[in-house]
Amino acid sequence: MSNIEQLGALVRTIPDFPKPGIQFRDITTLLQDPWGLKRIIDEFVSHYQYSPIDQIVAIESRGFVIGGALAYRLGCGLVIARKPGKLPAEVERQEYQLEYGSDSIEIHRDAISENDRVLIIDDLLATGGTCDATCQLVEILGGKVVGCGFVICLPDLKGPERLKRYDNHWLIEFEGD
Repeated sequence: MSNIEQLGALVRTIPDFPKPGIQFRDITTLLQDPWGLKRIIDEFVSHYQYSPIDQIVAIESRGFVIGGALAYRLGCGLVIARKPGKLPAEVERQEYQLEYGSDSIEIHRDAISENDRVLIIDDLLATGGTCDATCQLVEILGGKVVGCGFVICLPDLKGPERLKRYDNHWLIEFEGD
C-alpha cells in the first residue's frame, strides 16, 4: 500500500452528515495519527517547496491545521479565511454555494498585500465553492493565487472543473459524493 493509500485509509467516512445523501470525509482521524499528520505536511512541502509563496490562506477550520504547519515549514505567512462574524478587524466578504447550501467567507482587508503570491489550503475540495470564493477574495485584495492545495478531492462534485484556472493539488481522491 502506498503512502497516499495509507493516508486515505485513515480518513473516516460518515454517511448522511450533515444531511441525508452526503458522505462526509472526516480528516480528524487522519490528523490525530502522528504518521498521517506528518505525511500530509511532508507531501505538501515536497510539492510546494520551490514555489514562490508569500502567504498561505487557510480556510476554516481544518485548513487552519494544515495551513499553519505548512506556512511554518515553507517560511511564509499565514492568513485565515473564516465564516462571517469571526474576524475582529475590517473584512472583505464573498458569498458562495456549497454542495448542501450557501455561505460566505471573509478575510481581513489588510491580510493580503498587492502582488502577494498566495497558496490556498483546505482539507477538502468538493464543489469548489469555498475555495473559489477565497481565491476571489485574494484577488480582490490584490494578491495572486499561485495554487490551491487540498488533502482530499471529490472529483465527481466538479470542484476541479470550477477551479481549473488555478494550479490545484490534492493528496487523496474519493469517488462519489
